[in-house]
Amino acid sequence: MEPFHTQRCEQCHADFPALNNEEARKLLNRIPGWQIEEHAGVYRLVKSFEFDSFKAAFKFAERIADIAEQEDHHPVISVELGRTVVQWWTNSIACLHLN
Repeated sequence: MEPFHTQRCEQCHADFPALNNEEARKLLNRIPGWQIEEHAGVYRLVKSFEFDSFKAAFKFAERIADIAEQEDHHPVISVELGRTVVQWWTNSIACLHLN
């Protein structure tokens, strides 16, 4: 399988299959530091990134936002003092997908 950073998101529809637990865990091994968490019945990829300042954390969030716009696949991004937390899942199927 080609590296994730070379792949592009595809338009996902409600009838697309979600990743099962085994598939998700296998793919999770390829993205160090990320975790799968459940929020309100929806499984999400979650990672916290640490920085020296709020400004650095915010700049990182802006870079993520730029990529998300290009891919038309938008995460939840929280910025705190020295930390950016990213939560990602596929809204149209309310679960994880290869996207």
